[in-house]
Amino acid sequence: MSREHGPVDQGRLLTALGIEGRLLAEAVHAAPTEAPVPACPGWSLGEVARHVGSLYRMVRRRLTDGRSPDDWPREPEPGQSLRNFLETGLTELLDELAAHDPEDRADTWWPADRTYGFWRRRMLHETVVHRVDVEQAAGAEPRGVPEDVAIDGIDEVLTLWFGQKLPMLGLTGTKAGSVGVRAGAHSWIARAGPVTTEAWRCSAEEAEAADDVVTAKPAQIYLWLWGRASLTSVTVRGVHDQAAQLWALLRLATR
Repeated sequence: MSREHGPVDQGRLLTALGIEGRLLAEAVHAAPTEAPVPACPGWSLGEVARHVGSLYRMVRRRLTDGRSPDDWPREPEPGQSLRNFLETGLTELLDELAAHDPEDRADTWWPADRTYGFWRRRMLHETVVHRVDVEQAAGAEPRGVPEDVAIDGIDEVLTLWFGQKLPMLGLTGTKAGSVGVRAGAHSWIARAGPVTTEAWRCSAEEAEAADDVVTAKPAQIYLWLWGRASLTSVTVRGVHDQAAQLWALLRLATR
C-alpha cells in the first residue's frame, strides 16, 4: 500500500510544481529586482528569486547524493538572468523527481516521510508561496492558488510545519487549546500548549468543536497560514486567542 503523502495525487503535485515554477520565473522577469517583499522584511524580489533557484539546486543535489550537500550554486552564473537561473534549476529538479517513483527512498528532514514524494510536495509549496511574494512585491494582484493545491498546502503547513517543525525547534504555545480549520470539504485540528504541538485531519464535527474555528475559501486559508494574507482575511469563530497563537507559531516555524 502506498504512503499517503497528502490529499492530492503525486502526479498532480509534480505537474503543479512545473506550472508554478514557470509562473514564478515569469513574474521575476517582469518586475524590478530591488522591489521589497512585504511578507519577507529585509528581502528584495531578487533575493527571493535567488533563494528559490538555490533551493531547486540544493534539493536536486540532496536527492542525487542521498544527503544534504555541503555546497551548491546559490547565485546565477556571470551573465545569467534570474529568470534563467530559476528555469534551469527547476528543469533539473523536475527531471530528477520525475525519474523516480514518489515512494522511492530519499533523504529528507521529516522522519515520517523519507521519500521522493516529500520533495514533490515541499518544493511545490515553496514555489507557490514565493510566487505570491514576487507578485506582491511587483505591486500586482497575486494569481489565485488552485483549490486542490491550496488544500494540500493547508495540510502540509499544519501537519509538517506546525506538527513537526515546531517540536523540532523546541517551540510550544503558551496556552493550551485547539483550532479547527475548515476549507471546503476538508477539516483539521491544530492543538498547541506548553506541552503539546500537533495537528491532524479530522471530521467537520470535530473541527467545529475546537476552541476556535477558522473558515474561508481554501486559497485564503492557505495564504493566511503562510502569513501572506491579513489576519482579517479569514473568519474566526470563538475567543480568537487560539487562532492568533496558531498564526504566531507558524511565523516561527516557517521563517
